[in-house]
Amino acid sequence: MADILFAMDTDLAKLQNCLTDTVQQHLMPLFNTVSRQYKHDGSVVTVADKLMQQTITEVLQRDFPDIKLLGEEMTALEQAELLGSNDALWCLDPIDGTSNFAAGMPFFSISLALIEKGEVTLGLVYDPVMNECFAAKKGAGAWLNGQRLKAEISGLALNQTLAIIDFKRLPISLSKRLVEEKPYGSQRSLGSIALELCWLAAGRAQLYLHGRQQIWDYAAAQLVIQEAGAFACTLDNEPVFSRNLTPRSTCAASDENLFAAWRDYLHVPRCDG
Repeated sequence: MADILFAMDTDLAKLQNCLTDTVQQHLMPLFNTVSRQYKHDGSVVTVADKLMQQTITEVLQRDFPDIKLLGEEMTALEQAELLGSNDALWCLDPIDGTSNFAAGMPFFSISLALIEKGEVTLGLVYDPVMNECFAAKKGAGAWLNGQRLKAEISGLALNQTLAIIDFKRLPISLSKRLVEEKPYGSQRSLGSIALELCWLAAGRAQLYLHGRQQIWDYAAAQLVIQEAGAFACTLDNEPVFSRNLTPRSTCAASDENLFAAWRDYLHVPRCDG
């Protein structure tokens, strides 16, 4: 992939190559070959999740020894201690879409974000099946495999859009209204939060809605959304990213007009003035 990274910052391109090489070498041989286990919250975990967290942690410590890493497969106490510090911090989801990965469904990703001074400054989301790596650097832009990624105006009405919606983590009343009224043209739920958000930024869907995301799910992808020029907020009209373990909702759209219409439909409060 190195020959198409000319448009990207050198450090970000180096990090991308490091991540993609590590994933292809260590994760893909395990695709659809591992058994699943269930955590206390009902989510799926496999030996591949733990292997990837350990392997990526070791790779990052070699090149960035002063930056600690928060991973999904840590205890909540370890995660809280890391987030309670003001130090720079990697935030890793070693496999976003573990259920898909374990079942052999080819839609999952690895998400890595760098958090500095309370905000995400670098973000990478890698789809090893399609060999697509979404990358973003705060204030500098977003890329897909080294090519500039820019969200485009769709020109669609709300009822013509493709919406990615996770119904099971929304309030029941909202899920019921969405199913009955169908304000979108078509709906999907694909199983990898980070990759779904990046697909929105790439124009592969126009609307997005999820009611409960962890920081490792959305940290990198929300920066891709922002730097690509798409739009996102929580259902309370707050910024999606927050440096804590409290789950966040995400309401997003690929362009400003659809974002306004989508928020109006969802009754997302507007800012005063």
